[in-house]
Amino acid sequence: MGSNKRAPLPYRTDRTKNFEKAWKRYNKSGRYDMQAAAEAMNLVTNRNPVPAEYRDHELTGEWAGFRELHIGGDFLLVYRVDEKNEMIYFTDLGTHAELFE
Repeated sequence: MGSNKRAPLPYRTDRTKNFEKAWKRYNKSGRYDMQAAAEAMNLVTNRNPVPAEYRDHELTGEWAGFRELHIGGDFLLVYRVDEKNEMIYFTDLGTHAELFE
């Protein structure tokens, strides 16, 4: 049986200044697994199914239109998918307390 060799193009990506600052801060501190963060980003960028352990879900309220996934414990990746323009906007990284309070 032949394998399917077709695949959609990965999304194009963009990062906010908040995201880039958070990445640098966490990468420098060694507090969280940034390799795991990069792997989570690759999953969504490459249109792969996000495993259940990431608890990927839509946000509501002032964050409506954004999604959040758990990289590990309370370490979160916030992003937005723009299907029309085939873009992923990586918006922020942090804990619930840092991002939403």
